[in-house]
Amino acid sequence: MAKGLQGFSWTMLLLFCAIQELGTCAMHTAVEGPGLGQPGGPTLLASGRVKRGWVWNQFFVVEEYTGTEPLYVGKIHSDSDEGDGSIKYTISGEGAGTIFLIDEITGDIHATERLDREQKTFYTLRAQARDRQTDQLLEPESEFIIKVQDINDSEPRFLEGPYIGSVAELSPIGTSVMQVMASDADDPTYGSSARVVYSVLEGEQHFTVDSKTGVIRTAVADLDRETQDRYEVVIRATDMAGQLGGLSGSTTVTIVVTDVNDNPPRFPQKMYQFSIVETAPVGTAIGRVKAEDSDVGENTDMTYQVKDEEGVEMFKVTTDSNTQEAVITVQKPLDYESKKVHTVVVEALNKFVDPRFVDLGTFRDQTIVRVSVLDVDEPPEFRPPSNLMEVQEDAHIGSVVGVVTALDPDTANHPVRYAIDRSTDTDWIFDIDANTGAIVTGKVLDRETAGWHNITVLAMEA
Repeated sequence: MAKGLQGFSWTMLLLFCAIQELGTCAMHTAVEGPGLGQPGGPTLLASGRVKRGWVWNQFFVVEEYTGTEPLYVGKIHSDSDEGDGSIKYTISGEGAGTIFLIDEITGDIHATERLDREQKTFYTLRAQARDRQTDQLLEPESEFIIKVQDINDSEPRFLEGPYIGSVAELSPIGTSVMQVMASDADDPTYGSSARVVYSVLEGEQHFTVDSKTGVIRTAVADLDRETQDRYEVVIRATDMAGQLGGLSGSTTVTIVVTDVNDNPPRFPQKMYQFSIVETAPVGTAIGRVKAEDSDVGENTDMTYQVKDEEGVEMFKVTTDSNTQEAVITVQKPLDYESKKVHTVVVEALNKFVDPRFVDLGTFRDQTIVRVSVLDVDEPPEFRPPSNLMEVQEDAHIGSVVGVVTALDPDTANHPVRYAIDRSTDTDWIFDIDANTGAIVTGKVLDRETAGWHNITVLAMEA
């Protein structure tokens, strides 16, 4: 065995830096390992070889060093180094020769670049002690780690935004809305640099946030969608467990207040007026009315009904599913002369009623609909509409067969004039008095020639 290997051991100087900002480093020097033959030292084997143990701890270097000189990391040293420069110290591995430089004579290691723990947390290197003349290893090389020690240089960030949550209006205090989470790139195992707490920066009047979990909850029980349907809440995350000097980041959470059926239907007017001609056929739409509801969606769906007996008999109300309007139609023929105005009570009801809010009041409303029937100039009407008359076959010309009567059904009651439709009496067998409606014979009748005569009499307003 080479003489230089006897009594050889490594000494490592550890540098523990605890820098809050640009402070000083406290250096701890490891005691040199015991030499050969000393208690606890390397053991001489039967073969004459020395069993040696390499004991390496971590080197620590603080991140984000901003000094002008290279940052001292630590020292490797051989106890056989007599200071004559015969031993050359070298390192290899990650960053060796670029980021980390070693003084070949003293074994001092320095960092020449500003390190960022969030980019790389540690570097793995190997240390060698070589004979300067022969370049042979005096001891097998040993692996060691330079760990980048964290400082609180990263603020919490909300990475999953934008955040949009929802909560039903009138929800109880403490109702969970959603959860937000912030990430901190600092070392979670070192100090409190990555220990995040949450707080409400804006919107604390209506919402709270759990400081540990980031769960947002309602702070009031009277959120009203009809008053305000969304809130912009600013949540702040602060590291260092919220202590003074911690870094913070914030995000805006949009909270949408969803609707519940807490508003009843209301007619904007207590009376509506429509008019329709008396001759309108059954099924004709008279008009539309609509009850308003401050809710949205299916909570505004309506059903309508006629509440008074007269209205039920004369009119029908249906719901337009698209517009939620009440469509009023004629259900029975109208007659101006019989009744000029109809009063109908229409009631609106919410189709879907939430039992939780029935104590807020009745979820229905009524309005009065006045339907004016318009007069139409109707033709005269025969009373009775048909007549059967008899006459002797030997009756003289001009004999009265019978009298027809027609009246003007309109209020004006105009005089009526009569005439025979000559297409039904081409031979002019009968005549009629235009004023009285008296039908007389115009020719001699012969039963054996014609036992029946069907004629049509016309009645016209004079």
